Amino acid sequence: VPVLVLVGAVALTQWMIATKPEVTRRTLEETAYVVETVAVERGTNRPTVSVYGEVVSAARVELRALVGGEIVEVSPSVKVGGSVKAGETLLRIDPFSYEGALVEARANLAEARAEMAAAEARVALKTGALEQVQTQLERDLERAQTLVQRQAGTEQSVDERRLLVSQRRQSLDQLTNEIAIENAGITQQAAAIERLEWRVRSAERDLADTALKAPFDGVVQAEEVEVGRRIGENDLAVALDQANAVDVEFTLSDRQYGALVSGADGLEGTAVAVTWRIGETPQTYRAVIERVAAEITSARGGIQVYAHISAEADHALPRPGAFVEVRLPGRSFDNTMRLAAASVYDRDHVFAVRDSRLTRRAVTVLAQDGETVIVDGELAPGDHVLVTRIAEAGEGVLVKETVSPATSMPETAVNVTGVQALPR
Repeated sequence: VPVLVLVGAVALTQWMIATKPEVTRRTLEETAYVVETVAVERGTNRPTVSVYGEVVSAARVELRALVGGEIVEVSPSVKVGGSVKAGETLLRIDPFSYEGALVEARANLAEARAEMAAAEARVALKTGALEQVQTQLERDLERAQTLVQRQAGTEQSVDERRLLVSQRRQSLDQLTNEIAIENAGITQQAAAIERLEWRVRSAERDLADTALKAPFDGVVQAEEVEVGRRIGENDLAVALDQANAVDVEFTLSDRQYGALVSGADGLEGTAVAVTWRIGETPQTYRAVIERVAAEITSARGGIQVYAHISAEADHALPRPGAFVEVRLPGRSFDNTMRLAAASVYDRDHVFAVRDSRLTRRAVTVLAQDGETVIVDGELAPGDHVLVTRIAEAGEGVLVKETVSPATSMPETAVNVTGVQALPR
């Protein structure tokens, strides 16, 4: 029985093998990938550097009390966020003591000027007397000489004439000394008058400084004043931000800064676009780089750049503290191509389509610009470059291409006269 079972199993197996159906072999076909390509063009390309920054006041001033005293008046506009006009009186300090100081200074000046006039009058009087004494002395000398020459007088008369001449000379010397003393007094009095005139001007200025005025149209950023409060000299009263004068402060990394300044033009004077995203519609402003920080700060990892935002007629400027996006044009690259970033594999090659097959072309990525890159390499104008990202991409892969328009410079968002437009 076991032998029969074994023989039967072998016979059944052979029968099944002999009667199995024939399987039709499929012919292997090469897969063709449907891809999108773009025709490349050479030209001058310029990337856009996008960074974030903060709006800061272009002109902020802390107004401090120039004189001390009790505040007797405060403008209703002196509130945080309030607007003030140039020349507007922000506050007044009690002027009583300063008015008294001015009255006293003017009185002292008037006394000094009166004393000066008296001294000048004394000099004039003594100068006249000096001239008379001088004339009389000359006459006495002539008479004495005549008497001696003619021997017409007695010895006593000659001695009397000599005594008179001596007295005249003493009077002349005394008057000369007195005039010199008076002139010295006049010089001293002139110095005193000059000092008192300065005190009058100082008192007038102190009196004027009791009214603290706005130096320009501005917005109150901080205030520390109220009626009845006593404020000391040099105490902070009001901090003002100049109206319609704001800058944007942003940081460029070492690499970004090096790329931007490597061109022929420096950063100063470059037009930038500032976007403030608030509400439903983002606001875009023109700005021009005015200055660059003196040194690179390691804490921020780059260098600070300041651009002045131009006032726009159709919408208000952003307030200091606003967080904004800043876009500025990068370095220009001549005779280069702009491609989608997905076209570049391993940052050193792309695939061109020739006769429906992929061919590898070496490229060098010069700059990244959002979702596009600026490259140079083994590509000619009109070559179709693979845009669709496929894992099987390689030399000789069969594809069916759909050609898209060439990648070009995006639509401009800001155009400043004399400066290259900024792309979106």
